[in-house]
Amino acid sequence: QVQLVESGGGLVQAGGSLRLSCEASGRTFSSYVVGWFRQAPGKEREFVASITRSGGSTYGANSVKGRFTISRDNAKNTVYLQMDSLKPEDTAVYYCAARELLDNWNSWGQGTQVTVSS
Repeated sequence: QVQLVESGGGLVQAGGSLRLSCEASGRTFSSYVVGWFRQAPGKEREFVASITRSGGSTYGANSVKGRFTISRDNAKNTVYLQMDSLKPEDTAVYYCAARELLDNWNSWGQGTQVTVSS
């Protein structure tokens, strides 16, 4: 497993932007698929976006397509989530997760709060 630490959350007005970062420890970061998930109060955790080991392919939930962009810099052991055109319904705790190719999501960060005011 890999250790993950998220940062970059905060309070922003609707229509604004934030960039979340997920920094990983360990020298094998490039062997992990990385994803972002979020959990709003009273709701289940949901998938937001993921990126392949090389960064060549990305996947996003329909609710964030065209607004959120996931990217990674393996040299810096970091994955980013650029969030634009934020909406109040994007308010949640955002978690970074990692897995090896054929494994489950078994490494999780502590989460970072994102609050979007209307």
